[in-house]
Amino acid sequence: MVRLRSVRILISLFSVVVVTFVAHKAVAVNATTAGFAYLLVILVIASAWGFLESALASTLATLAFNFFFLPPVGTFTIADPQNWVALSSFLATALIASRLSAKARARASEAVERRRDLERLYAFSRAMLLIDTSAKFGKQLIEKLGEVFGLEAAVLFERQGGEFHSMGRSSVPELEDALRMIALSGRSAPLVMSDYVIVGISRGSEPVASMALRGAVMPEAVVHGVANLVAIGLERARAQELAQQVEAARQSEQLRTTLIDAMAHEFKTPLTLIKAATTSLLANLDIPTENRRIQLTIADEEAEHLRELIDDAIEMARLDTAQIQIHPEMAELDDTLEDVLSSMQSETDEHPVRIICPEPFPPMAFDKRLMKLAIRQLLDNAMKYSPPESYIQIRMLLKNEGILTLEITDHGPGIAPEEQTKIFERFYRSPSIKNQIPGSGLGLSITQAIVQAHSGELTVSSRPGQTTFCITLPALRKKVA
Repeated sequence: MVRLRSVRILISLFSVVVVTFVAHKAVAVNATTAGFAYLLVILVIASAWGFLESALASTLATLAFNFFFLPPVGTFTIADPQNWVALSSFLATALIASRLSAKARARASEAVERRRDLERLYAFSRAMLLIDTSAKFGKQLIEKLGEVFGLEAAVLFERQGGEFHSMGRSSVPELEDALRMIALSGRSAPLVMSDYVIVGISRGSEPVASMALRGAVMPEAVVHGVANLVAIGLERARAQELAQQVEAARQSEQLRTTLIDAMAHEFKTPLTLIKAATTSLLANLDIPTENRRIQLTIADEEAEHLRELIDDAIEMARLDTAQIQIHPEMAELDDTLEDVLSSMQSETDEHPVRIICPEPFPPMAFDKRLMKLAIRQLLDNAMKYSPPESYIQIRMLLKNEGILTLEITDHGPGIAPEEQTKIFERFYRSPSIKNQIPGSGLGLSITQAIVQAHSGELTVSSRPGQTTFCITLPALRKKVA
C-alpha cells in the first residue's frame, strides 16, 4: 500500500513537470493558460487518487508557475505585488479544488460501498429464504452468510438449543465463552476480539443468539443489519418447525379419527354376522346339530375376519407413523393372493374376481404379511369404487428381465388425470366421492410405501370405466436384509 502511494506521488509530480515543459517550451503559452493547465491536472489527480497526491502536485505547480511564468522569469523572486496575490490565489485554489475533489471521490466511494452492502444484505436475505429447513438451519445460515460477504470464518451460537454452527477456521478458545455471554446478556453493540466482530442477535427485546464474524470490513450498521436478518431467519425456522409439529399433531389426530371411522365401518359386517349367529343359537338351544355347526362355523369365520381387520388397522397405524421394516421370506405370490381372496370372500360375492396368470410363478422373497395388506388394500379399493356385480380382474406376469407385475383392474368411474398423482398422498380423497364412499385416504399411500420398501413401484392408469393399479416387483430369489 505504501509502495503504491509512493508511485502515485511520483506520477503526480511528473505530470506537473510534463505540463510545465509543454507550456513553457513546446507551446510557450501565457501565465493564465499555464495556470488553468496546472489546475486541470491537479483536479484530475485529486479525483483519481486523493488529497495528499494533489496537495504535493499543487505545491510543485505553484513553484513551477512562479519560476517559469511570473516575472522575473527564471527566479523565485516576485517583483510585482499583484503577482503575490495571483500566486497565493493559485495555490489556495489548487488546494481547495483538490480538497473538494478528494471529498467528492470519497463520498462516491462510500456510496459505492453502501450500495454494495445493500446488495449483499439483499442477496443474503434471498439466500436465507431458499435454505432447506429439513437440514440444520443454523449451519446453512452461517455458511450462506460467509459465502455472500466473503468471510474467512464465522460462528453462530443459538441460545435455545445451545448449539454452535461455524464456517471456515475458527479456533479461538475464548470465542465460545464470549458468544455465550453475549447471547445471554443481550448485548447489541459489536465487540471486537481476536480479529472477530461479535454481535448479539435479539428478537425484539429477547436475546436469541450471537455470532462472530472475521475476514470482512463491515460498518456497524451493516453488522446490525446482518444480525436482524439472522434473527428473522431463526424466527422463520422456528415458526416452520412449530407449524410442522402442529401439522404432525393434526395428522395424528386425523389418523386416529379416520382409523376409528374405518374400523367402525369395516367391523359392522362381521360383528353383525357373529351377533346373528350367537343370537340364533341362544334363542334355539334345541336346534339340530348340523344347523348349530353351520351357525358356529359362520361365527368362527367372521371372528377370524374380524381379527384380520383389527390386525390390518393396527398395521396401518404402525406403518403410517414408522419407517417400514420388511422381513422377507421365500414364498409364492399367487398363494399369497389366494389367501387374500379367501379372507375377502364376502366382498368377492358382490364383485367376482378373474385371475389371469399365463404361467406359474417361481418362489421369491417378500414380506408375506405386508404384501397381503398391500394387495388387500388395492382389492378393497377396486371393489369400493366399482359398480355392483362388476368383476375385478387380476393379471400376473413375469417378464424376461426378472420383473414381476401384478395388475388389479376395476370398472368404476375412473380417476381424473389431475388426481392420479395425488391419490398416493396421505389422507387425499377425491372431492367428487369424498362424502359418498367411506374411506380414510391412507390405503394407497401405505400400499405404495410397502411396495417401495420391496424396491418395487406402484403405478396407476385410468380412463372412464376402467382403472388399473400395477405393482412392479423385482423377482428376488433370496432373502434380503
